[in-house]
Amino acid sequence: MPINQLTKWGGSNPRKLFLIDGFGAVLSAFLLGVVLVKLERFFGIPESTLYFLASFPCIFALYDFYCFYRIRNNPEVFIKAIGIVNLFYCCLSLVVAIYHYNVITYLGWTYILLEIALVMMLAIVELSVARNLNSAKLSKYNY
Repeated sequence: MPINQLTKWGGSNPRKLFLIDGFGAVLSAFLLGVVLVKLERFFGIPESTLYFLASFPCIFALYDFYCFYRIRNNPEVFIKAIGIVNLFYCCLSLVVAIYHYNVITYLGWTYILLEIALVMMLAIVELSVARNLNSAKLSKYNY
């Protein structure tokens, strides 16, 4: 599904973006903090680094689920915030992977780069939805 179709769907269902992001964050935290830790020898990412990276999606999931259940008005502000921190997380993941480049295996690089690609795509959709919702709100007040 192209990004513009996802953005259109997200504009019609902005609160559901929090659920998608939240469940993705839970999955990411589980993979990083449990699965990859158990399979460290195959991925080459140090255990402490995996726990460090897993802590961010845990926080993001709490934020996402809170927003889904509590935010009724002006979701674009909160969607923009999670989009920005998702981009930050992508950059952080890449920097941490580069820092450990000498121990990360090809499988580890594959995981990191796939996760970055998915999170970045979601962040782009979130930021586009936030921008479109904000534009729609502003155009409503322009006569």
